[in-house]
Amino acid sequence: MAKAASKNAKVKDAKAAAESKMWTKVIRAVRSPKTGAYTFKEAIVHKDKIQEHINQK
Repeated sequence: MAKAASKNAKVKDAKAAAESKMWTKVIRAVRSPKTGAYTFKEAIVHKDKIQEHINQK
């Protein structure tokens, strides 16, 4: 028989889940100046800073 999860574990998981919804994975296509081929840059960005990240060069 499995152990039941404690109340404290459930509260921590709920807080972590709420915090994780504040972050977004951003994938940008960047063109190589040498070959002209595209590479992809991935970053985990706070949802309030997405536009800043996309606009940076």
